[in-house]
Amino acid sequence: MTAGSRGDVAPYTGLGYGLSRAGHEVTLVTHGRFAGLVEGSGVGFHPLPVDPRTELESTRGRGLHRSASGVGKLLRVVELARRLVGRMTDDLLAAAQASDVLLLSGSLAPIGHTIAEGLRLPSMGVYLQPLAATREFAPPVLGGGTWGATGNRIAGHGVNLAVEQVFASTVPALRTRLALPPQRSGAARRARERRLWPVQHGFSPQVVPRPRDWRPGLGVCGYWWPYDGAARLPDAVRAFLDAGPKPVFVGLGSATVPDARRLSGQVMAALRKAGLRGVIQSGWGGLTADGDDMLTIGEMPHSALFPRMAAVVHHAGAGTTAAGLRAGVPAVPLPIQFDEAFWAARLVGLGVAPAAVPLRGLSVDALAGALRRATREPGFAERAGELGRRIRDEDGVTPVAAAVADLAQ
Repeated sequence: MTAGSRGDVAPYTGLGYGLSRAGHEVTLVTHGRFAGLVEGSGVGFHPLPVDPRTELESTRGRGLHRSASGVGKLLRVVELARRLVGRMTDDLLAAAQASDVLLLSGSLAPIGHTIAEGLRLPSMGVYLQPLAATREFAPPVLGGGTWGATGNRIAGHGVNLAVEQVFASTVPALRTRLALPPQRSGAARRARERRLWPVQHGFSPQVVPRPRDWRPGLGVCGYWWPYDGAARLPDAVRAFLDAGPKPVFVGLGSATVPDARRLSGQVMAALRKAGLRGVIQSGWGGLTADGDDMLTIGEMPHSALFPRMAAVVHHAGAGTTAAGLRAGVPAVPLPIQFDEAFWAARLVGLGVAPAAVPLRGLSVDALAGALRRATREPGFAERAGELGRRIRDEDGVTPVAAAVADLAQ
């Protein structure tokens, strides 16, 4: 069960595919617009009614761009999510009633755990970000970095309390519906901690090592690669790639932007100033490009496209960050909000990106300068290639399959 944008869904198509190959019958429970992501994978699909793109493009969704701080954006998204979660409850419950084990993303863990308790089903977390509080870094959703050991841990607990507030008006009624006793706010989370509720995290320990102060039961197992079948690029894309030097990919995934036309112009100007060709993915932000040295594309499998790029410019969402690392190419992160600054800082720290260029306050000169370094200084390609080889050798599915087998028994 997962909710959110495409990046919050796509990794679970690969995890589901891997679990189905291990002999399990798997159903992905998420927004209806993502049904096509599991086609041909052998994974079932149960749609949820909320359309995340519609919500992000609404007046309230676009209000996220008015907050400059991580805390401000978190408060806005909590309020937005609170208004939506009640619309998904019936479908989450119906899907669970047809299941034996529940695997819950971080975005739905509080309500999913309540459903599991009410139906007496075993459950575990399958998270894409490190959500448990730690002294080692500040909460990714607030931009990461560090506020000192004590500050990091306090902030981590604060973020988890804020996430609980998303479900504060839905869970009590659901507990009544499932004949469960009333429970104070935060009690379920504390109970999960005491019982060492298992969580596997779908990112590489080479990118984020498991924090030393995490409790037992919290594992970091490696990335879950989206299912993409026999990924193949369209003829027009292959023709563009073959017509000249390796281009640079630019895409912001499911992120929306305040002024797509202005941003598209800045991106093209920066690429041309750096002497580079570009492949521009429209995404939910609606980016476009023109000219013989630029190609605008729609949705396309990163696994087929990224290895043919000189570098990838992206918003540093968890999924796109992973795809770039897997391809072994340098990155130029353009973080916009939430955990993107955290992943951008990781790319810089790993030596596969010259610098983060935040979208707020973006300039053509700053982006062009980062592009020149990423594509012309050989160290970035060398480090990216080596890290990519190590990450491709990891197996993130097997630890989850083993945990599911334990739960099923």
